[in-house]
Amino acid sequence: MAITERELRRAEVRMETQRQASHAVSARYDRRSSRIIVALNTGVQIAFPADLAEGLAGAEAADLAQIEISPAGLGLHWPRLDADLYVPSLLQGMLGSKSWMARQLGAAGGRARSKAKTAASRENGRKGGRPRKTAQG
Repeated sequence: MAITERELRRAEVRMETQRQASHAVSARYDRRSSRIIVALNTGVQIAFPADLAEGLAGAEAADLAQIEISPAGLGLHWPRLDADLYVPSLLQGMLGSKSWMARQLGAAGGRARSKAKTAASRENGRKGGRPRKTAQG
């Protein structure tokens, strides 16, 4: 798939617009708090627990400490983990890709307890529970 000059110019304009809003100027891993701390060109710092971000959960401190900032300042990269985060998404509270975030939210929803969920589960149990899966093949 070839990229046209027009598409390239549009992408560069989008990148520059994002970069002007805010971009990373430094990033580090704080071992004491187990957080990634990112300083932006605006003077704002954002920090988040490493275990909450896609690709960083469960990683060793030495691996988390090696952070590279993309030349435009819009991306963070952990070479030892082959993990990347997009700075504008971090500012929106997204700590991973859309599909990864959806899985995290779905898992949290599945663990949720509510009166309605408990009542529905009890009603389903009275009806004999979930139907058994049948072997296919």
